[in-house]
Amino acid sequence: MKTILKDKSFRLSIIVTTIFIGIGIAFLFIGIVDYSWVLFLLLPVVLGAAIGTMQVRKYALLAAVVTTIFWLIAIYIPGLSGVICIVMAIALIVPLIFLGYVLTRLIKRYGVIKETNKLSVLLLPLIPFFLIAAPTEHFLKKEKETIIEVKTERIFHYTPNQVYDAIKSVDTLDAEKPFLLELDLPIPTKCILEREEVGAIRTCYFKGGRFSNADFGAGTITERVTQLEKGKILKMDVVHYNLIGRKWLGFKEAIYYFEPVGANSCKLTRVTTYTSVLTPRFYWQPMEKLGVRQEHDYVFNNLEKDLKNKYRNKIAL
Repeated sequence: MKTILKDKSFRLSIIVTTIFIGIGIAFLFIGIVDYSWVLFLLLPVVLGAAIGTMQVRKYALLAAVVTTIFWLIAIYIPGLSGVICIVMAIALIVPLIFLGYVLTRLIKRYGVIKETNKLSVLLLPLIPFFLIAAPTEHFLKKEKETIIEVKTERIFHYTPNQVYDAIKSVDTLDAEKPFLLELDLPIPTKCILEREEVGAIRTCYFKGGRFSNADFGAGTITERVTQLEKGKILKMDVVHYNLIGRKWLGFKEAIYYFEPVGANSCKLTRVTTYTSVLTPRFYWQPMEKLGVRQEHDYVFNNLEKDLKNKYRNKIAL
């Protein structure tokens, strides 16, 4: 370990990586760069290329990876990101650092790139990166939002009216939690419908998951009822939300469909529509959808418990 720490390439790589990642995080939170291709794909490739340009690089790549992971984990401490997002970011960024490093070493064989240990030269890629790539992506991104829909269905052995009465307003949610909620997804604690009519406000309250930092994930989602037919449909537009730490998601609509199945059962369909600024979409969207489905599962688990308790008590009486 002492040999590694004394190695010049290791120390220089720590400095270079800290500057790259530090500027990326700073620009993200002041709005110069987005949660996007530039940040998650281009920056790590350029960082890897800079490390590959170094003259002495015995432990340079190791230092770049360790430093990157350190700074990504560090943003968890003030609650700037959650465990799931940090793990996914590490899994995306670290291989791209390797890619940038390998590409540079291959190009070096043709004499196109000259090796250097000058910090000023190693940081040169940051100039076109943040002066051209990031602003261009930021200001030319599509204005039209892509709305993603997530649908979950479950059969409950109660009538549609019974299911509707149990889900429209919930004083306390406390049921078995899917694994992502055990980590740091927001956990709904209660949903209160002020009155049973179109135009009414329904407010859902959340707390942070078990491994959330401070209040990360806590907050509220406020919905306005746009369509209501008892035992058939409860449809709401999201008019305000303030889940702490989740600035990349935008919630649009929440819908419950109640469909009779047989004589005394109901198929409940929960639909959530949302937007996300995270790109590349092929990487982030599957996890987003899984997270929303697990939120649905938690609500459904609580609903099943509430229905059993309510109607068991009535039978006992």
